Amino acid sequence: MSQVTIVATLIGEDRPGLVEQIAEQVNAHGGNWVESRMAHLAGQFAGILRVEVEEAQVEALQAALAKLKAAGLDTIVHAESSATTQTAEVAQLEAPSLQLELVGHDRPGIVREVTSVLARLGVNVEELNTERTAAANTGQPLFNAAASLRLPAGVSRGTLQAALEEVAGDLMVDIQLVASE
Repeated sequence: MSQVTIVATLIGEDRPGLVEQIAEQVNAHGGNWVESRMAHLAGQFAGILRVEVEEAQVEALQAALAKLKAAGLDTIVHAESSATTQTAEVAQLEAPSLQLELVGHDRPGIVREVTSVLARLGVNVEELNTERTAAANTGQPLFNAAASLRLPAGVSRGTLQAALEEVAGDLMVDIQLVASE
């Protein structure tokens, strides 16, 4: 029997035990919890989860995850064969990766401007974490972002750095690109 990869997004009012409820359903259907990103944002639980499961269990697991609506979790589930997923993962591993680190005074439009540069160059954002904090000395709001990026063929770190520096001045942010380990 072949394996299928399921990617599910879940969101709902945060409370203890939500992740356990999800894990119980994955386990009950013989699924393997491969990776996830889950967070508490403004009182809400938001998560994305990748599970591998036998093809015969896909529909049952999808239905079980949908039933978590009764527990207050909205879910969206996408399934595809593991062979397709593995081919995409191998292609991604062959492309160079960088970490982007950004800090500056908070204001609307920072994410839009930076991601516009990335999209124009065909750079894939594999992970993005942002937060607003208070500056230590002044208490003014600072915007921080950290992103894992995958460069396409033909785009160098220098090309990306130059393009980001063009918008960094206007945004009044510092942007650094660091080679991924």
